[in-house]
Amino acid sequence: MTETLAIQHSNTPYGAFELKKLYPKNYSIGLTAAVIFHILMIGFYFFAIYMGQEDEDNIPTVRIMKYSELGPPPSINNEIPPQVAVSGPVVKPTVGVPVPVPDASVSPEQTLASQEEMSNVAGPTITEGTGGGIQITKDIKIEQEADDNPDMDKFVAVEKLPEIVVQAKPVYPDLAIRANLEGRVWVKILVSKEGKPKKAVVVKSDAEIFNQSAIDAAMKYAFTPALQNHKPVAVWVVVPFKFELRGN
Repeated sequence: MTETLAIQHSNTPYGAFELKKLYPKNYSIGLTAAVIFHILMIGFYFFAIYMGQEDEDNIPTVRIMKYSELGPPPSINNEIPPQVAVSGPVVKPTVGVPVPVPDASVSPEQTLASQEEMSNVAGPTITEGTGGGIQITKDIKIEQEADDNPDMDKFVAVEKLPEIVVQAKPVYPDLAIRANLEGRVWVKILVSKEGKPKKAVVVKSDAEIFNQSAIDAAMKYAFTPALQNHKPVAVWVVVPFKFELRGN
């Protein structure tokens, strides 16, 4: 089935007359939109300038001074020097001091001092020093802390060696079981101050196939820390691991 589309053309004429008729309206709309757009752009421009001036007013003023303009630094020595009191010359007492003499030698003009007059005689002034100029030196023994990571081949003196608290059984490798292999592995373990393994190194092995299993088991051990001068220290210990098949 075929459909037919019918289009009807309008006979109304459209030309220069219609364009001239719409021209004033379109011109007014375009001019109004342009004026409004320019007014908004100018307003935004002055608003941005105003906001920028407010930001500049809030910026603190920084004065850069030369080194020559700075005054002398304050003294780091705030100690007041000790004052030394200097006493004046002792006035010789005008009264006489009673001394036992023969009666024939007594002068009638000599005046004896009473107890009150003797107490008023000025004596030497004694002041207590501040001791500011005295320095006392004392040898201070600084005890060097033990190394947390001593060298594996370095001898470390200890009073008490680590003791095993928790043991871990190594896993027997499947390949070694199939090959019916047995052997021993000696692992050197660095025991920390807390008694925990920090590092494990194989020092001797009958077969390399057992090495990794022995290292994994060694890192699961727990020890009591070694002691030196009643303080825990890090030290290396050797732990042997034996791999043996049952029934052999």
